[in-house]
Amino acid sequence: MIQRSPDMRALTERIQESSHFIKDIYNELDKVIIGQKMMIERLLIGLLSDGHVLLEGVPGLAKTLTISSLARAIDTGFQRIQFTPDLLPADLIGTLIFNQKTGEFTVRKGPVFSNIILADEINRSPAKVQSALLEAMQERQVTIGEETFPLVDPFLVLATQNPVEQEGTYPLPEAQVDRFMLKIKVDYPTEDEELEIMRKMARTSKPESLSPVVSPETILTARKVINDIYMDEKVEQYIIDIIMATRNPSRFNIKKIEGLIDYGASPRGSINLNLASRAHAFIQHRAYVTPEDIRAMSYDVLRHRIVLTYEAEAEEIKTEDIIETILSHIHVP
Repeated sequence: MIQRSPDMRALTERIQESSHFIKDIYNELDKVIIGQKMMIERLLIGLLSDGHVLLEGVPGLAKTLTISSLARAIDTGFQRIQFTPDLLPADLIGTLIFNQKTGEFTVRKGPVFSNIILADEINRSPAKVQSALLEAMQERQVTIGEETFPLVDPFLVLATQNPVEQEGTYPLPEAQVDRFMLKIKVDYPTEDEELEIMRKMARTSKPESLSPVVSPETILTARKVINDIYMDEKVEQYIIDIIMATRNPSRFNIKKIEGLIDYGASPRGSINLNLASRAHAFIQHRAYVTPEDIRAMSYDVLRHRIVLTYEAEAEEIKTEDIIETILSHIHVP
């Protein structure tokens, strides 16, 4: 099938007009968030791509504050759910309540019925709770009793987990991890950012409250526009080559990582890398995807989709090392 190039001038004008609100969100979040530009950008990419995001980092790096601030800036519903070992599925999705007056059961919906869900320390809850959240993430619906209820749009799960403390945690099943479009590693702020954070936050009063600058309808419209961002066939093939290299590195003569990968990325890897790269281009106000967009998003899309062998773990090789090796060997169009 021959891929026709769109009218790039008209498309560029449309993208620049549609993406103007990105600057408004950044400006509003700057009132309370210092640094963490990469985390904010990745959260926006997840929001624009309709993909859930998993954030991993030690406590105190403003993960919760950033997520709640983003919800305020786009004027959507927000629910924070603290995941604990004694959490039940009903605490998440809701349950049936018996009405003694009518003799009937009525549905009481849980906190998952909102727009942005902050699943705080998601790896602290057992498998039953994880499976309840899985249906909401994948199917965008919740089943309570015999009834199934669709979730509101936009719907986004932004989950956090602490990589340091392992006691009392439940590793996320691979099936659920794969449902997250992006896995973000949140790092410490720089020295200058740390100083600014201390000066601004070391107060007894609460930080400045945010005002909505974007409507949910604007986000939904932007999602449709992202589908029209142009991606050349060579760039599409670049994505496929990267994904295939995670499954069969010997095909691309990447001998350095042979025997280190147990399982490569699933087809969700190629789909999400495509979508995330389009959203990355949209945030840059571009109407087309470049190989740099692909490379920029590869780590966040693939780091939780590559399962390493025991030998790799014994040698303390990380998935980021594997991705870096693949990107350095695959031909860039």
